[in-house]
Amino acid sequence: MIVDEPTSALDVTVQRQILNQLQTLVDARGTSLLFVTHDLGLAADRTDRIIVMSEGRIVEVGIPAQILLAPREEYTQRLVAAAPSVAATAAGAVAPSSSVPTAALDGGTSEPGAAEPILSVRNLRKEFRLRGQRGSLVTAVDDVSFTVARGTTTAVVGESGSGKTTVARMILGLEDPTGGEALIEGKSITGSNAGDRRGLLRKVQPVFQDPYGSLDPTFSIERLIDEPLRIFKVGGKESRQQRVAELLDQVALPRTVAQRRPNELSGGQRQRVAIARALALEPELTYLFITHDLAVVRQIAHNVVVMKSGKVIENGDVDQVFLAPRDDYTKELLGAIPGAAFAS
Repeated sequence: MIVDEPTSALDVTVQRQILNQLQTLVDARGTSLLFVTHDLGLAADRTDRIIVMSEGRIVEVGIPAQILLAPREEYTQRLVAAAPSVAATAAGAVAPSSSVPTAALDGGTSEPGAAEPILSVRNLRKEFRLRGQRGSLVTAVDDVSFTVARGTTTAVVGESGSGKTTVARMILGLEDPTGGEALIEGKSITGSNAGDRRGLLRKVQPVFQDPYGSLDPTFSIERLIDEPLRIFKVGGKESRQQRVAELLDQVALPRTVAQRRPNELSGGQRQRVAIARALALEPELTYLFITHDLAVVRQIAHNVVVMKSGKVIENGDVDQVFLAPRDDYTKELLGAIPGAAFAS
């Protein structure tokens, strides 16, 4: 069986269930498994041998312990050093650094926690009417509240269906809340007139989970990246072209991709295009980071909001949540992070 990133869109608990099922096939039927993945911690937990490739060539082969604990090749050493799933379970604090945002909020560069919140989520609630069932409602988000301080990263985590994305969509103004509100710099997104709302939403740039569905396939990469600049009438044609070139450099894509279409790029390259587009209006890097990947959260977030069934069940400093979680659900999520056996 050949599986190529089979769990990339799954939360850690569902990921563990799926991989356990695959392991059952291996053990009970003698099935051979070729596991293609970016996640070194996952590879270490779930495979007998790791093959490391770079630029179409095999650079190192070995058992997980050798690859993760004593890599011989410089490229492998860099991969191991950058592997969040291995570092996340290491003892002690991990200093937050940079991140790939779900929503980047324009908000200054002050010290974490030193200023008033740039984003305030107050008692957000969202109900959806079930199709074909008159009067039947499902509550996707139930009384969710948290704040994001200027210059910090707040992660929202939880299993699929926990309400994370619905919260983000209400913050972005893509969904109207059934109750509560989201405020940017003290101004309500939902309660603003059209002009004020446009100004508020300029401060919020999204990067969506799906790199295939978030980019118009008929547009060139250049047009996709400069779209926010055109919408908000920033600069002229030449200055926008130069800005696109700078953004491609920032996300490590060659400038030659500017005239290509999304279908000519890999999924990872498309996501870098989406990130470049989010950075086009130069937000000042306050992040709301919505993810299944607690390993990455451990490295980049200052604060964590844990959601389950539409509710916030835990909210606190990243060290507090990771090292002394209060809720059993949070403990279960943390226990499912791969790579614990190889944490340094």
